[in-house]
Amino acid sequence: MRRLAAHLASHRRMRFSTIGHPFRAAFSFARETGREGEDVGILDKNKSKHGLLHRRVGMTLTALVAAVSMAFAPAAMADMQGIDVSNWQCGIDIANTQADFVVVGTTWGTGQVYNNCLVSGVNTDANRMIAQAQESGKKFGLYHYAMGGNPEAEAQFFYRNTSNYWRHGIVALDWEMDDNPAWGNWDWVRRFMNECERLSGGVRPLLYTGPVAGTIPQDIRDRYGLWIAQYANMSPTGYQANPWMIGAYGEAMRQYSGTGVVNTWSPIDLNIFRGDAWQWDLYANPAGGSTPPATPAAPAQPNTPPADTNTGGISHVMQWSETIWGLAVAYNAWPLSAWHTPSGDINRYYVGDVVTYGGGSTAAPASSTGVSKVLQWGDTVWEFATSHGYSVSQCSVPSGNINVYYVGDTVTCR
Repeated sequence: MRRLAAHLASHRRMRFSTIGHPFRAAFSFARETGREGEDVGILDKNKSKHGLLHRRVGMTLTALVAAVSMAFAPAAMADMQGIDVSNWQCGIDIANTQADFVVVGTTWGTGQVYNNCLVSGVNTDANRMIAQAQESGKKFGLYHYAMGGNPEAEAQFFYRNTSNYWRHGIVALDWEMDDNPAWGNWDWVRRFMNECERLSGGVRPLLYTGPVAGTIPQDIRDRYGLWIAQYANMSPTGYQANPWMIGAYGEAMRQYSGTGVVNTWSPIDLNIFRGDAWQWDLYANPAGGSTPPATPAAPAQPNTPPADTNTGGISHVMQWSETIWGLAVAYNAWPLSAWHTPSGDINRYYVGDVVTYGGGSTAAPASSTGVSKVLQWGDTVWEFATSHGYSVSQCSVPSGNINVYYVGDTVTCR
């Protein structure tokens, strides 16, 4: 899922020949034609990144592929191999994953999506994932999944929830057809990218998309890096040093498998970044220079706000990276529908907004014995918990990890 193209500062030594303005670089890799393969792109995967419950895929070849992949373990001072993750990989052990980098799906749309660890359009496991990447010496990135709403609003939602990581890791726009009514509208992409540049003071996101890369307008190609997804087939595979069609679109990064096998998780997306660590860093911080490690955003915590004496409720000033759901957890103030924002929409709020909870008192569980449910397709623990007056932390699933559950599992809240 995500993609980059090379637009690095020309004052640094590159493997690419720079042309035009100082933030543009042209790749000089020849198109590969000597290998045959099925052209399978992200738009053919039939797998929404926030749709159905994660399904464990049993493959008899997994152990063999995992062993073979060791021969292609990421190497230093060369093209970098890595993975990208989203709400489909809640709880993954990033620290022990064999990878040079990890790109994390952090936000969707403007907050209207719920599934597994994806709550109000925010990946609630992203801070942990990125922290483990940093602690284990991996490069990291983050991406936003476009859902075709107002492009400026989506860019603001992305930046508002992740700004502490910008200039430390790369950022990208995930531009796909699923759940995206603006698909095919390249002006939407321009507006989103421009707003990201404005908010960040010059950071240019990478553009991730599939083999439609050939239709990307030239002005977008000239300004932003490409991250292209295109697969030779859907067979399990480990890391590949020279994947099928690599460089065909002049991309900086290629996602070459959606059925990859690494030592901690499978299936998973595999990617190759066509450059070294210092080039990755220039995508993250085009101004160059070293930056201290990014500080993971802390979970939303109450700022000891004054109680609303008129209603007996809560009043809170929104800070960077906070979400209404996070406040509900922190205050144990349920249901979400009792929260109010200046916009009138609990999925749309901004830093500095005063949000209030007018429930008077927090909801109490229906009974001391708790409630249980056998999960069906489309169910989430969050929806079940909140509909019965519980927080997610009061629930349990067979895996022991509240973010990992499957159809047929019994969730219990008490």
